[in-house]
Amino acid sequence: MIEIRIHGRGGQGSVTAAELLAVAAFDDGREAQAFPAFGVERRGAPVQAFCRIGEKPIRRRNQIVSPDYVIVQDPTLMDTVDVYSGLKPGGTVLINSEHPPADFKVNAKAMVVTVPATQIALEELKRPIMNTALMGAFAGISGMISFDAIERSIRHRFPGDLAEPNVKAARRAYDLTKEQAK
Repeated sequence: MIEIRIHGRGGQGSVTAAELLAVAAFDDGREAQAFPAFGVERRGAPVQAFCRIGEKPIRRRNQIVSPDYVIVQDPTLMDTVDVYSGLKPGGTVLINSEHPPADFKVNAKAMVVTVPATQIALEELKRPIMNTALMGAFAGISGMISFDAIERSIRHRFPGDLAEPNVKAARRAYDLTKEQAK
């Protein structure tokens, strides 16, 4: 089983990203769960969402404190939130940034991958909602979820005209991170 912790801000789609990852993993024949951790935070406040993906039924229901993957939707959070907390040795941090991975000081033994998800979202969606781009990026670096399952998950959640730009954003990020993961 792998565990994913998503750090974002209220309104960025962190909870939706975790849900869509879980749906895509389930669509690929795996067991999955997704859940948020937030209280009465307002738009823009730090939030976390979690996703577990495994080959067997998942019985755990607690928050993820030792993730295999950390996804950072807003790199400014890294100034105030210890996003690396509990990251397993050899884990992976996926950061929404136009800067190269070397620009980020990681206080854990982890691989850092960056993807300009906000830029991709602005170009494809015309809005700074980067969650579907980061889903594609996660699929690209992890190999845990097929892009076809990501696409089906997006099309199911965002029917009609909203699906296509989200799929395009996810595909672009997937292709970019597939190259970095080599």
